[in-house]
Amino acid sequence: MKRFYKTVTTQPVDNGHALLLDNRPVKTPLREPLVLPTVAMADAVAGEWDAQGDEIVIASMPLTGFANAAIDQVAPQRQRFVDDIAAYGETDTLCYRADPGDPLAERQDRDWEPILKWAENRYDISMIRVAGIIHQPQSTHSLSRLKAPVMAMDPFTLAGFSTLTSLGGSLVCALALLEKAFDSERIWQAICLEELWQEELWGADGEAVQAREHRRAAFDAAWRFCCIAQG
Repeated sequence: MKRFYKTVTTQPVDNGHALLLDNRPVKTPLREPLVLPTVAMADAVAGEWDAQGDEIVIASMPLTGFANAAIDQVAPQRQRFVDDIAAYGETDTLCYRADPGDPLAERQDRDWEPILKWAENRYDISMIRVAGIIHQPQSTHSLSRLKAPVMAMDPFTLAGFSTLTSLGGSLVCALALLEKAFDSERIWQAICLEELWQEELWGADGEAVQAREHRRAAFDAAWRFCCIAQG
């Protein structure tokens, strides 16, 4: 759509900071006021709107998208989001390995074990590793301990964290990143390990590389949004 505003500002309101276009409050897709919880988040979202040219490109405003999702989707259905995110602990990518002796298994041990061991020490849990893709239930204790930090998240953090978890298929990786136990590059390499391994063996496929670049952009945006949400 054409840009229909000249100025982008923010304004303190009772429950946060409102985004204004030409001094008019912005609403979410479900017509709720777009009110951000902190000055930092309001400034970041405002920056996306201010950076638009003659045409508004929605895809270039991921932080606005996460904020809209937090207000329209997460806040009204918070428990469902918590449950959906926590469910990734039951099938966490880091727990499913290649057969022992396979060179891929050695790479998985090298890159995944430090992250998984961090989670085990951090949350006082023991995760079951399995060779293959057949589902292996994790203990109720481990799953409840992994779910606890998710339950403590506010809707804005949950909105970004949901994307971090789903992109990697790993609750452990997302928690390790959120708690800054490992940097974002290390976590990204971990969640793309098997894909990158195949490329080493058979060469890169242009479409696959492009798809991974799109996922990386979403991953980076979600991580930035979580950082802003956490202050």
